[in-house]
Amino acid sequence: MGDVVHTLPALTDAARANATIKFDWAVDEAFADIPAWHSHVENVFPVALRRWRRGITSTERGDIKNFLKSIRAARYDAIVDLQGEFKSAFVARQARGPRYGYDGASAREWGAHLVYRNKLAVPKGEHSMARMRRLLAQALSYSYDEAVVDYGIVRERLPSPALQTDRPYVVFVHSTSWASKNWPEQYWRELAERVTIAGFCLVLPWGSEAECERSHKIAAGVANAVVLPPLSIAAKASIISRATATVGLDTGLSHIAAALEVPSVTLYGATDPNMCGTIGKNQIRITSEFECVNCHDTDCSFTKSAFKPACFEAMTPDSVWRRLEQMLGASVKSEHAYQIA
Repeated sequence: MGDVVHTLPALTDAARANATIKFDWAVDEAFADIPAWHSHVENVFPVALRRWRRGITSTERGDIKNFLKSIRAARYDAIVDLQGEFKSAFVARQARGPRYGYDGASAREWGAHLVYRNKLAVPKGEHSMARMRRLLAQALSYSYDEAVVDYGIVRERLPSPALQTDRPYVVFVHSTSWASKNWPEQYWRELAERVTIAGFCLVLPWGSEAECERSHKIAAGVANAVVLPPLSIAAKASIISRATATVGLDTGLSHIAAALEVPSVTLYGATDPNMCGTIGKNQIRITSEFECVNCHDTDCSFTKSAFKPACFEAMTPDSVWRRLEQMLGASVKSEHAYQIA
Protein backbone atom coordinates (compact mmCIF):
# COMPACT_ATOMS: atom_id res chain seq x y z
CA MET A 1 0.00 0.00 0.00
CA GLY A 2 2.84 2.37 0.78
CA ASP A 3 4.20 2.18 -2.76
CA VAL A 4 0.76 2.99 -4.16
CA VAL A 5 0.51 6.10 -1.96
CA HIS A 6 4.08 7.09 -2.85
CA THR A 7 3.15 7.04 -6.55
CA LEU A 8 0.60 9.85 -6.20
CA PRO A 9 3.06 12.82 -6.11
CA ALA A 10 4.60 11.65 -9.41
CA LEU A 11 1.19 12.00 -11.04
CA THR A 12 0.82 15.49 -9.60
CA ASP A 13 4.22 16.45 -11.02
CA ALA A 14 3.12 15.28 -14.47
CA ALA A 15 -0.21 17.10 -14.19
CA ARG A 16 1.54 20.36 -13.34
CA ALA A 17 3.65 19.96 -16.47
CA ASN A 18 0.62 19.03 -18.60
CA ALA A 19 -2.77 20.01 -17.19
CA THR A 20 -4.67 17.81 -19.67
CA ILE A 21 -2.85 14.58 -18.87
CA LYS A 22 -4.91 11.58 -17.75
CA PHE A 23 -3.79 8.31 -16.22
CA ASP A 24 -5.17 4.80 -16.18
CA TRP A 25 -3.70 2.79 -13.31
CA ALA A 26 -3.30 -0.98 -12.94
CA VAL A 27 -3.02 -1.76 -9.22
CA ASP A 28 -3.32 -4.68 -6.82
CA GLU A 29 -7.01 -5.25 -6.13
CA ALA A 30 -6.45 -4.83 -2.38
CA PHE A 31 -5.45 -1.19 -2.92
CA ALA A 32 -7.78 -0.28 -5.78
CA ASP A 33 -9.49 2.44 -3.69
CA ILE A 34 -6.40 4.64 -3.62
CA PRO A 35 -5.67 5.68 -7.25
CA ALA A 36 -9.19 7.09 -7.72
CA TRP A 37 -8.49 9.73 -5.06
CA HIS A 38 -6.19 11.55 -7.49
CA SER A 39 -7.84 14.12 -9.76
CA HIS A 40 -5.97 13.01 -12.91
CA VAL A 41 -6.72 9.28 -12.65
CA GLU A 42 -9.44 8.30 -15.10
CA ASN A 43 -9.64 4.48 -14.93
CA VAL A 44 -8.45 1.98 -12.33
CA PHE A 45 -7.75 -1.64 -13.34
CA PRO A 46 -7.68 -3.95 -10.28
CA VAL A 47 -5.12 -6.75 -10.65
CA ALA A 48 -5.42 -9.96 -8.64
CA LEU A 49 -2.10 -11.68 -9.38
CA ARG A 50 -1.78 -13.07 -5.86
CA ARG A 51 -5.26 -14.57 -6.00
CA TRP A 52 -4.84 -15.84 -9.54
CA ARG A 53 -1.59 -17.61 -8.63
CA ARG A 54 -3.40 -19.67 -5.99
CA GLY A 55 -5.44 -21.40 -8.66
CA ILE A 56 -7.48 -20.58 -11.74
CA THR A 57 -11.18 -21.33 -11.30
CA SER A 58 -13.95 -20.35 -13.68
CA THR A 59 -14.39 -17.16 -11.65
CA GLU A 60 -10.69 -16.33 -11.91
CA ARG A 61 -10.70 -17.04 -15.63
CA GLY A 62 -13.55 -14.56 -16.04
CA ASP A 63 -11.68 -11.95 -13.95
CA ILE A 64 -8.52 -12.37 -16.02
CA LYS A 65 -10.47 -12.08 -19.28
CA ASN A 66 -12.16 -8.88 -18.09
CA PHE A 67 -8.87 -7.41 -16.90
CA LEU A 68 -7.11 -8.08 -20.20
CA LYS A 69 -10.05 -6.69 -22.15
CA SER A 70 -9.99 -3.48 -20.07
CA ILE A 71 -6.25 -2.86 -20.16
CA ARG A 72 -6.03 -3.58 -23.91
CA ALA A 73 -9.05 -1.49 -24.87
CA ALA A 74 -6.99 1.61 -25.71
CA ARG A 75 -3.57 2.33 -27.12
CA TYR A 76 -1.59 4.51 -24.71
CA ASP A 77 0.89 7.28 -25.42
CA ALA A 78 3.09 5.78 -22.71
CA ILE A 79 3.02 2.79 -20.37
CA VAL A 80 5.26 3.40 -17.36
CA ASP A 81 6.12 0.69 -14.81
CA LEU A 82 6.97 2.58 -11.62
CA GLN A 83 7.61 -0.57 -9.56
CA GLY A 84 10.28 -2.41 -11.53
CA GLU A 85 9.26 -5.88 -10.39
CA PHE A 86 8.42 -9.03 -12.37
CA LYS A 87 4.71 -8.78 -11.58
CA SER A 88 4.45 -5.11 -12.53
CA ALA A 89 6.46 -5.72 -15.71
CA PHE A 90 4.09 -8.56 -16.59
CA VAL A 91 1.10 -6.25 -16.20
CA ALA A 92 2.78 -3.50 -18.22
CA ARG A 93 3.39 -6.03 -20.98
CA GLN A 94 -0.37 -6.57 -21.38
CA ALA A 95 -1.16 -2.94 -22.32
CA ARG A 96 -0.70 -1.49 -25.81
CA GLY A 97 1.78 1.32 -26.35
CA PRO A 98 5.47 2.20 -25.80
CA ARG A 99 6.71 0.85 -22.49
CA TYR A 100 9.04 2.70 -20.10
CA GLY A 101 10.74 1.44 -16.97
CA TYR A 102 13.94 1.16 -14.96
CA ASP A 103 17.08 -0.16 -16.62
CA GLY A 104 18.76 -3.33 -15.39
CA ALA A 105 20.82 -1.55 -12.75
CA SER A 106 17.83 0.40 -11.43
CA ALA A 107 14.97 -2.15 -11.34
CA ARG A 108 13.99 -3.71 -8.04
CA GLU A 109 14.13 -7.14 -9.65
CA TRP A 110 16.73 -7.67 -12.34
CA GLY A 111 15.12 -8.99 -15.50
CA ALA A 112 11.97 -6.89 -15.24
CA HIS A 113 13.70 -4.35 -17.48
CA LEU A 114 13.64 -6.75 -20.42
CA VAL A 115 9.94 -5.93 -20.94
CA TYR A 116 10.51 -2.21 -21.52
CA ARG A 117 11.33 -0.66 -24.87
CA ASN A 118 12.65 2.45 -23.12
CA LYS A 119 14.99 1.68 -20.21
CA LEU A 120 15.82 4.58 -17.90
CA ALA A 121 18.54 4.97 -15.28
CA VAL A 122 17.26 5.92 -11.84
CA PRO A 123 20.02 5.24 -9.28
CA LYS A 124 19.13 3.12 -6.27
CA GLY A 125 19.65 4.42 -2.76
CA GLU A 126 16.89 7.02 -2.78
CA HIS A 127 13.45 6.96 -1.18
CA SER A 128 10.95 4.98 -3.28
CA MET A 129 8.84 8.12 -3.86
CA ALA A 130 11.83 10.04 -5.19
CA ARG A 131 12.68 7.21 -7.58
CA MET A 132 9.16 7.03 -8.98
CA ARG A 133 8.96 10.80 -9.45
CA ARG A 134 12.29 10.75 -11.28
CA LEU A 135 11.29 7.83 -13.52
CA LEU A 136 7.96 9.32 -14.61
CA ALA A 137 9.56 12.69 -15.30
CA GLN A 138 12.18 11.05 -17.53
CA ALA A 139 9.60 8.93 -19.33
CA LEU A 140 7.29 11.87 -20.08
CA SER A 141 10.04 14.51 -20.50
CA TYR A 142 9.15 17.17 -17.94
CA SER A 143 10.86 18.88 -15.02
CA TYR A 144 9.52 19.21 -11.48
CA ASP A 145 10.40 20.69 -8.10
CA GLU A 146 11.74 17.90 -5.89
CA ALA A 147 11.09 20.00 -2.77
CA VAL A 148 7.33 20.16 -3.42
CA VAL A 149 5.43 16.99 -2.49
CA ASP A 150 1.74 17.08 -3.45
CA TYR A 151 -0.24 13.84 -3.34
CA GLY A 152 -3.08 15.41 -5.35
CA ILE A 153 -5.80 13.78 -3.26
CA VAL A 154 -9.32 15.12 -3.78
CA ARG A 155 -10.84 14.74 -0.31
CA GLU A 156 -14.36 14.91 -1.71
CA ARG A 157 -13.68 11.52 -3.31
CA LEU A 158 -13.43 9.92 0.13
CA PRO A 159 -16.64 8.49 1.62
CA SER A 160 -18.37 10.07 4.61
CA PRO A 161 -16.55 9.09 7.82
CA ALA A 162 -18.10 6.05 9.51
CA LEU A 163 -17.43 7.28 13.02
CA GLN A 164 -19.35 9.13 15.70
CA THR A 165 -17.59 10.83 18.59
CA ASP A 166 -18.19 13.98 20.59
CA ARG A 167 -14.49 14.60 21.14
CA PRO A 168 -11.31 14.85 19.03
CA TYR A 169 -9.65 11.52 18.40
CA VAL A 170 -6.27 9.92 17.83
CA VAL A 171 -5.85 6.94 15.51
CA PHE A 172 -3.41 4.13 16.35
CA VAL A 173 -2.05 2.34 13.25
CA HIS A 174 -0.74 -0.48 15.40
CA SER A 175 -0.17 -3.53 13.16
CA THR A 176 1.96 -4.49 10.18
CA SER A 177 2.56 -7.72 8.28
CA TRP A 178 6.13 -7.93 9.64
CA ALA A 179 6.53 -8.98 13.27
CA SER A 180 9.79 -7.00 13.32
CA LYS A 181 7.91 -3.73 12.70
CA ASN A 182 5.28 -4.18 15.42
CA TRP A 183 5.71 -1.98 18.50
CA PRO A 184 4.95 -4.11 21.59
CA GLU A 185 1.30 -4.47 22.55
CA GLN A 186 1.93 -3.41 26.16
CA TYR A 187 3.55 -0.20 24.93
CA TRP A 188 0.44 0.56 22.88
CA ARG A 189 -1.74 0.00 25.95
CA GLU A 190 0.32 2.40 28.04
CA LEU A 191 0.20 5.03 25.31
CA ALA A 192 -3.55 4.48 24.92
CA GLU A 193 -4.10 5.32 28.57
CA ARG A 194 -2.13 8.57 28.22
CA VAL A 195 -4.07 9.59 25.11
CA THR A 196 -7.47 9.03 26.68
CA ILE A 197 -6.51 10.61 30.01
CA ALA A 198 -5.58 13.70 27.99
CA GLY A 199 -9.19 13.85 26.81
CA PHE A 200 -8.99 12.26 23.39
CA CYS A 201 -10.94 9.38 21.97
CA LEU A 202 -8.76 6.51 20.73
CA VAL A 203 -9.66 4.90 17.38
CA LEU A 204 -8.27 1.52 16.34
CA PRO A 205 -8.55 0.34 12.70
CA TRP A 206 -7.60 -3.17 11.60
CA GLY A 207 -7.36 -5.24 8.45
CA SER A 208 -7.22 -8.89 9.53
CA GLU A 209 -8.54 -11.11 12.29
CA ALA A 210 -5.17 -10.99 14.07
CA GLU A 211 -5.16 -7.19 13.89
CA CYS A 212 -8.74 -7.08 15.14
CA GLU A 213 -7.74 -9.17 18.14
CA ARG A 214 -4.79 -6.87 18.77
CA SER A 215 -7.10 -3.84 18.59
CA HIS A 216 -9.39 -5.29 21.24
CA LYS A 217 -6.44 -6.11 23.51
CA ILE A 218 -5.15 -2.56 23.27
CA ALA A 219 -8.63 -1.13 23.89
CA ALA A 220 -9.48 -3.43 26.83
CA GLY A 221 -10.15 -1.37 29.93
CA VAL A 222 -9.26 1.90 28.20
CA ALA A 223 -11.96 4.53 28.42
CA ASN A 224 -13.09 6.15 25.16
CA ALA A 225 -11.38 3.57 22.95
CA VAL A 226 -13.21 2.55 19.76
CA VAL A 227 -12.36 -0.57 17.77
CA LEU A 228 -13.66 0.08 14.25
CA PRO A 229 -15.83 -2.42 12.38
CA PRO A 230 -14.55 -3.97 9.11
CA LEU A 231 -14.04 -1.08 6.70
CA SER A 232 -12.63 -0.45 3.24
CA ILE A 233 -9.34 1.38 2.82
CA ALA A 234 -11.27 4.42 1.62
CA ALA A 235 -13.46 4.41 4.74
CA LYS A 236 -10.42 4.13 7.00
CA ALA A 237 -8.75 6.96 5.09
CA SER A 238 -11.82 9.13 5.62
CA ILE A 239 -11.67 8.55 9.38
CA ILE A 240 -7.92 9.20 9.45
CA SER A 241 -8.41 12.44 7.51
CA ARG A 242 -10.45 13.89 10.41
CA ALA A 243 -8.12 12.71 13.20
CA THR A 244 -6.29 15.14 15.45
CA ALA A 245 -3.23 12.92 15.10
CA THR A 246 -2.10 9.37 14.42
CA VAL A 247 0.58 7.15 15.90
CA GLY A 248 1.68 4.48 13.51
CA LEU A 249 4.22 2.03 12.21
CA ASP A 250 5.83 1.52 8.82
CA THR A 251 2.65 0.40 7.08
CA GLY A 252 0.12 1.58 4.51
CA LEU A 253 -2.31 3.54 6.68
CA SER A 254 0.56 5.60 8.08
CA HIS A 255 1.48 6.64 4.54
CA ILE A 256 -2.17 7.56 3.92
CA ALA A 257 -2.11 9.74 7.04
CA ALA A 258 1.00 11.51 5.71
CA ALA A 259 -0.62 11.98 2.30
CA LEU A 260 -3.62 13.58 4.00
CA GLU A 261 -1.32 15.84 6.05
CA VAL A 262 -2.64 14.49 9.35
CA PRO A 263 -0.17 15.20 12.20
CA SER A 264 1.49 11.84 12.82
CA VAL A 265 4.18 10.15 14.86
CA THR A 266 5.57 7.10 13.06
CA LEU A 267 7.91 4.53 14.63
CA TYR A 268 10.77 2.85 12.78
CA GLY A 269 13.06 0.01 13.78
CA ALA A 270 13.62 -2.78 11.26
CA THR A 271 13.10 -0.52 8.24
CA ASP A 272 14.87 2.63 7.11
CA PRO A 273 12.60 5.73 6.88
CA ASN A 274 15.08 7.32 4.49
CA MET A 275 14.17 4.64 1.97
CA CYS A 276 10.48 4.03 2.63
CA GLY A 277 9.31 6.36 5.41
CA THR A 278 6.33 8.67 5.55
CA ILE A 279 6.71 11.98 3.70
CA GLY A 280 4.49 15.00 4.16
CA LYS A 281 3.58 17.93 6.37
CA ASN A 282 3.21 17.51 10.14
CA GLN A 283 5.19 14.26 10.28
CA ILE A 284 7.44 13.14 13.13
CA ARG A 285 9.52 10.02 12.46
CA ILE A 286 11.03 8.31 15.50
CA THR A 287 13.88 5.95 14.67
CA SER A 288 15.55 3.37 16.85
CA GLU A 289 19.24 3.69 17.65
CA PHE A 290 19.66 -0.03 18.26
CA GLU A 291 22.78 -1.81 16.97
CA CYS A 292 21.02 -3.79 14.24
CA VAL A 293 18.45 -1.17 13.23
CA ASN A 294 17.28 -1.18 9.59
CA CYS A 295 17.90 -4.93 9.34
CA HIS A 296 14.86 -5.36 7.05
CA ASP A 297 14.24 -8.83 8.53
CA THR A 298 10.56 -9.75 8.76
CA ASP A 299 11.14 -11.33 12.20
CA CYS A 300 13.51 -10.09 14.89
CA SER A 301 16.52 -12.44 15.00
CA PHE A 302 18.50 -10.59 17.68
CA THR A 303 19.54 -13.23 20.23
CA LYS A 304 21.05 -11.12 23.02
CA SER A 305 17.67 -9.94 24.30
CA ALA A 306 14.36 -11.64 25.05
CA PHE A 307 12.54 -8.40 24.15
CA LYS A 308 10.99 -8.56 20.68
CA PRO A 309 11.49 -6.63 18.50
CA ALA A 310 14.72 -5.77 20.32
CA CYS A 311 15.16 -2.46 18.48
CA PHE A 312 11.92 -1.13 20.02
CA GLU A 313 12.76 -1.80 23.69
CA ALA A 314 14.21 1.67 24.28
CA MET A 315 11.43 3.36 22.29
CA THR A 316 9.20 3.58 25.35
CA PRO A 317 5.64 4.90 25.66
CA ASP A 318 7.06 7.86 27.62
CA SER A 319 9.33 8.88 24.75
CA VAL A 320 6.59 8.49 22.15
CA TRP A 321 4.07 10.35 24.29
CA ARG A 322 6.40 13.33 24.62
CA ARG A 323 6.56 13.68 20.83
CA LEU A 324 2.82 13.07 20.42
CA GLU A 325 2.01 15.60 23.14
CA GLN A 326 3.84 18.25 21.12
CA MET A 327 1.38 17.64 18.30
CA LEU A 328 -1.74 17.39 20.40
CA GLY A 329 -1.07 20.64 22.23
CA ALA A 330 -3.78 21.92 24.54
CA SER A 331 -7.39 20.77 24.47
CA VAL A 332 -8.94 20.51 21.01
CA LYS A 333 -12.64 20.90 20.28
CA SER A 334 -14.18 18.56 17.75
CA GLU A 335 -15.82 20.16 14.72
CA HIS A 336 -17.52 17.02 13.43
CA ALA A 337 -19.74 14.17 14.63
CA TYR A 338 -19.75 10.85 12.81
CA GLN A 339 -21.68 7.61 13.06
CA ILE A 340 -20.19 4.15 13.39
CA ALA A 341 -21.31 1.96 10.49
